[in-house]
Amino acid sequence: MATVILVRHGRTTANATGVLAGRTVGVSLDQTGREQAALTGERLASVPLVGVVSSPLERCRQTAQLIIDRQAGAPVTPLDEELTECDYGQWQGRTLSDLSAEKLWSVVQTQPSAVVFPGGESMAAMQARSVAAIRRHDAAFEAEHGPGAVWVAVSHGDIIKSILADALGMHLDLFQRITVGPASVSIVRYGAGRPSVHATNTDAGDLSWLGTSIHPADAPVGGGAGPQAPPT
Repeated sequence: MATVILVRHGRTTANATGVLAGRTVGVSLDQTGREQAALTGERLASVPLVGVVSSPLERCRQTAQLIIDRQAGAPVTPLDEELTECDYGQWQGRTLSDLSAEKLWSVVQTQPSAVVFPGGESMAAMQARSVAAIRRHDAAFEAEHGPGAVWVAVSHGDIIKSILADALGMHLDLFQRITVGPASVSIVRYGAGRPSVHATNTDAGDLSWLGTSIHPADAPVGGGAGPQAPPT
């Protein structure tokens, strides 16, 4: 089965000032965010990626480029609107401290499946489109490059949390239990029977095993021996 590495964009000027950027154009990585994304690129440099698919928003494209720059090969680099940020509607551009006083804030925290942002989209629709996009790209990369294919999707915090919740079999109302930090790496494989989640919200550690390990179809009873290299 193929492997998708979910990468959130690095920290932005909006993140640093507590503003909900949403789909605002021109929100860039700050210096810390560039350093975070560069470190993620270094972590992935030893993994031969077949593709780096990105949200079209600038902060994701910048993060994706810092990953691509460190690849020895030439992965395909499409943009996908279905991986773009949630449409927060009238919430976009406001501070989180201000939004926390809204009645909808508590619903976002406890019952995301019921949330429709004023003038924007529902969180359920956000999850549906992003999961469908990830599964579509994953199937295409596996069909073209085989079950050892490894690819990256660069997207946004709530998008990645919703994808992970789906892969973990969690109801969307539980997705706030998941944390996805700037430039973090999470790893999912979509098997024939079910997805398997191999990492969430990591910002350090060796990832070279992703390019060499065997991908068993079944979950090892007892936990198994961890990543294994193919037999020589």
